[in-house]
Amino acid sequence: MAAALAFQFGLGAGQGAGRNTGKGRSFWFVVIDEAFGRGSDESARYGLELFQRMKLQLLIVTPLQKIHVIEPFVAHVGFVANTNGDDSQLRNMTIQEYRDERDRRAG
Repeated sequence: MAAALAFQFGLGAGQGAGRNTGKGRSFWFVVIDEAFGRGSDESARYGLELFQRMKLQLLIVTPLQKIHVIEPFVAHVGFVANTNGDDSQLRNMTIQEYRDERDRRAG
């Protein structure tokens, strides 16, 4: 996916990838909806490293069991829950707040 985006938007290593250099279109934001749910952790990390090198801002929607893969690449997480089926709720926290809460629950 990252390679396809780089090709589509003409982002090369020397072109200030992900930034508008005045020579073309500006592209900064990518939404990834459950892209890592079925793939291996290794391939997900590889893709995230490419996105990071391209300096793209990501919105990643993924099942909770894959959060350990994206943790090193994100600054905030948002949890959406709809426990009774009629009232979705969003909880936003920094990655450090998430880690602290996770550790408290595990300990």
